[in-house]
Amino acid sequence: MVVPTAPAQDVAQPDRRTPGRRAAWALRLVAVIAAGFALYAGSPPREAWWVAPLAFAVLAGVVSRRRARAGFGYGLVFGFAFLLPLLGWLQDFLGADFGPWPWLGVAAVEGLFIGLAGAGMALVSRLPAAPVWMAAVFVTAESVRSAFPFGGFPWGRLAFTQDTGPLLSLAAIGGATLISFAVALVGGGLAELVRAPRRWVVPVVAIAVPLLGGLACWPLVGTDANAGTARVAIVQGNAPNLGLGLLYEDDVLHDNHVRAAEKLVEDVRTGRVAKPDFVLLPEQVGSWGPARSDPELSAIASRLGVPLIVGGLGQDRDGRLHNQVVRWDPNTGFGDRYIKQHLVPFAETIPMREVARLVSPFVDRFQSDMIAGDDPGVIDVAGLKLGVGICYDVAYDDVFGPAAADGATLLAVPTNNAWYGHSEMSYQQLAMSRLRAVETGRAVVVGATSGVSAVVAPDGSVSERTELFTEQNLIAEVPLRANRTLATELGSVPMWTLVVLGVGAVAAAGWRSRKSRA
Repeated sequence: MVVPTAPAQDVAQPDRRTPGRRAAWALRLVAVIAAGFALYAGSPPREAWWVAPLAFAVLAGVVSRRRARAGFGYGLVFGFAFLLPLLGWLQDFLGADFGPWPWLGVAAVEGLFIGLAGAGMALVSRLPAAPVWMAAVFVTAESVRSAFPFGGFPWGRLAFTQDTGPLLSLAAIGGATLISFAVALVGGGLAELVRAPRRWVVPVVAIAVPLLGGLACWPLVGTDANAGTARVAIVQGNAPNLGLGLLYEDDVLHDNHVRAAEKLVEDVRTGRVAKPDFVLLPEQVGSWGPARSDPELSAIASRLGVPLIVGGLGQDRDGRLHNQVVRWDPNTGFGDRYIKQHLVPFAETIPMREVARLVSPFVDRFQSDMIAGDDPGVIDVAGLKLGVGICYDVAYDDVFGPAAADGATLLAVPTNNAWYGHSEMSYQQLAMSRLRAVETGRAVVVGATSGVSAVVAPDGSVSERTELFTEQNLIAEVPLRANRTLATELGSVPMWTLVVLGVGAVAAAGWRSRKSRA
């Protein structure tokens, strides 16, 4: 009997391509790690706006036309390589007492969202006009991680790398969301142009439209004082560089800022500086119970004859805690207040307290969660409406836009970054204030306990700023502006539009894939 033999092509053969595939995989892995780190290296305080589109181009090129699970893996690695150094200030803050785990944990959780973005980008990369859909998918993932879990964590959005450069002006049209989309669109266009240079029309348009659009929008970014001017004093009283050691040093922050404010009083009295219209003091200067009394602040306001805008911890008669900013009047003391809307998870609001105790010292500092506010931060002071957001608020899109829409002609960001040592955190946050200035068409005054305090013009430029861990007072004449930008009018419309596009593109890609397999 003759036994039939299998055709030669069916005989198992060693896969001679395996070493090459492994080398290609390793090259792609190294590429996304390098691109993620490059995205960090191009972030504030470094003014290298052009790095972000190039870094995104590498990610887009690596995940393009791959399976979703491969896209997820590459996106996760890219995100971790970016966020780990970007969030290094968490290690500066908590590392001595809790080790690297809070830092690694936050970077890993946020990296998961970038991994999901990579999976979605891989899915939509075979659609026509792929750079558009890949950019929309990435912005969708940014929007989700800015809201979930525990209120989200927007740090590290592509938009926050663009505090300089031609794309910044797009904030006046569509806010931070549009800038992130523009960065991703340029990067996706670059990747597609390298992958398929003969089909150059779509990628060239994807590259050119955001860049030319940003340049064309700069004339729309006004800086004129169309509602008058105000003279603002910013008091930076400084703090000891103790990291977690500041947790129970409320009196030190209070006394340092009272002393710096008294120097301002003396400078005004002797004519060394002009009398301000109001004084901005940072977050966490005071601590007020139901009596809402602070004789030293009242004395300073009375001697100056102008109100103070000062941040601190407040406890209401019902026992509820707030992180708030108060107008302290010369005659009546505690006045109108703004209550922080976005509370820091595991610090100001603490989910899973027993578990959180392993990674957060705030569990024992605050026996109950702070209560967030839900009203726009607009305080009447010195004849103007001041829009206020406290520290972490500046990372979110729903704080300063509504304040400007509610009539604020000037914005203020009281903040306490003394926890984070000589890290980049304060500069990263200042970049967000610069973006908010262009987004709303308003000047922004930043008051920090230990720096960086700054005066930001409506075009995002910084006219004055302090150094870290210095005691210094700033006096500046700032423009007041009443007109609304298109971004203020549109609010969250650009974000929801791009989310719909991103989700729709993923759904279309999935349907197309199933149809091709049927």
